[in-house]
Amino acid sequence: MKLEEIVPWGRNLAEYRQMFNLSDGDLCQRILGCGDGPASFNAQMTQLGHQVTSIDPLYAFSPEEIRQRFEDTYPTIIYQLQKQSSRYVWQNFRDPEDLGRVRRETMELFLEDYPQGKLAGRYIARSLPQTRFGNREFDLCLCSHLLFLYSDLLSLDMHIASIDELLRVGLQVRIFPLVTLDGEISPYVEPIRHRFQQLGYQVKISTVAYEFQRGGNQMLTIHP
Repeated sequence: MKLEEIVPWGRNLAEYRQMFNLSDGDLCQRILGCGDGPASFNAQMTQLGHQVTSIDPLYAFSPEEIRQRFEDTYPTIIYQLQKQSSRYVWQNFRDPEDLGRVRRETMELFLEDYPQGKLAGRYIARSLPQTRFGNREFDLCLCSHLLFLYSDLLSLDMHIASIDELLRVGLQVRIFPLVTLDGEISPYVEPIRHRFQQLGYQVKISTVAYEFQRGGNQMLTIHP
């Protein structure tokens, strides 16, 4: 898949649980979602009484603008999925159209929650690598479909600075997936693993239950 910019394509709670191997105990922690976009994770977690803060530059925009941005990018993504369907695992979704339907439903759940979530400080218009949170303000920092996936658009230095920041504000960082948009392991994975191991962090690559991009079923975990 070729994209010229980061697109607003959100996932739901069930997907987050699989992507990040989230246990029931994990869900009860103070969670920071980075680059969540129009994901329904925050909305669904809030309904269950859990604590999630999401950051994304997308949250500077109105619900109408976010919906329009989604609709503007939707045809391009669906077309590329149809054209390269063999590069994806059609287990959770029947076909590209079914995936598009789920993504739209996910966005609508997000948009229903978005106005009150912004007022409550659960959706904040910020972007990595500067979160402006306090030290250890969160137990768990989750980064979905941003770092590594957009390696063509985001530099290695930006990845390192972002992870440094997440390790400052959180006790543990989990990143998914480790592949790029082309479905290849990001060239940044090994340099980042080596750097943080050298700094004394525990760094682990785990296979998770979620796989949509073929081979994209691994998560990176980093903690002291």
